[in-house]
Amino acid sequence: MRTFDFSPLYRSAVGFDRMMSLLDAAQKSAASDTYPPYDIEKTGEDSYQIRVAVAGFGPQDLDVEVRDGQLVIVGKGAGDAENADNSVTYLHRGIAKRAFERRFQLADHVEVKDADLKDGLLVIDLVREIPEAMKPRKIDIQSAGKVIENKSAEAA
Repeated sequence: MRTFDFSPLYRSAVGFDRMMSLLDAAQKSAASDTYPPYDIEKTGEDSYQIRVAVAGFGPQDLDVEVRDGQLVIVGKGAGDAENADNSVTYLHRGIAKRAFERRFQLADHVEVKDADLKDGLLVIDLVREIPEAMKPRKIDIQSAGKVIENKSAEAA
């Protein structure tokens, strides 16, 4: 994998520190982050869904939280604890139930609406809710002709 040096951008771009840090973090974690597999889907103009394959995990084994602008999913691996009493003998063990931490950087105003665990998939619904104050709004333009007409009527 090829790495990129973003330091020239730091010297010439002001106020983009967060974006540069995101690029650095994405570059460093891209090759090593493969477990558990996941999908990110755009389900509407301002809605998204993340599906994480967590076969073998129950709701008690998973933590989902938002902190510092990141969605953090933590899976507490119990694979070895399950087999601690040696009551189970595996001929083949293909379902990896190892501990993991998966992070997703959230854009501004993206909020987690719901999380559901069904059929081995953790489904997280997200929505972008832009505050009213930040939405575009139409500004009425006053006509200068009305002001001049009123002044000329007062002068007569």
